[in-house]
Amino acid sequence: MALQMLYQRELGDAAPSQLLREFDIHAFRAETADAGVSPRASELALDYARTLVEGSLAHRESIDRLVADQADNWRLERMPVVDRNVLRLAVYEMRFQPDVPAVVVIDEAIELAKKFGSEQSGRFVNGILDALRTTLDPEPER
Repeated sequence: MALQMLYQRELGDAAPSQLLREFDIHAFRAETADAGVSPRASELALDYARTLVEGSLAHRESIDRLVADQADNWRLERMPVVDRNVLRLAVYEMRFQPDVPAVVVIDEAIELAKKFGSEQSGRFVNGILDALRTTLDPEPER
């Protein structure tokens, strides 16, 4: 949901409140019902998507700087829209959602990039986020 909203924002420059208000939760429920996602889980997912969208937009400048510093030979504006927004969401989670382990964030970001990006997106996102993980959290995982 959050990736769809950020993608829509970049293409149409809608305000975050408009994105959240206009997100079609009923279509999301229909798409995920076969996977056994309950309406309550859909509401919780929408709440978390709201946190991710608002947070990544509020911290976009610092997030973009971090990504740009790791993306050798890639200017942020030249990155595919999907890759750029997957990275923004993941970096936001890694920096501002400490209850989510970085390895989980990276794994989810790679899956999103593979699903919605190009053939190379998964490797690209993995490389940047793995480098950022060591920069943001220099302590090795135990």
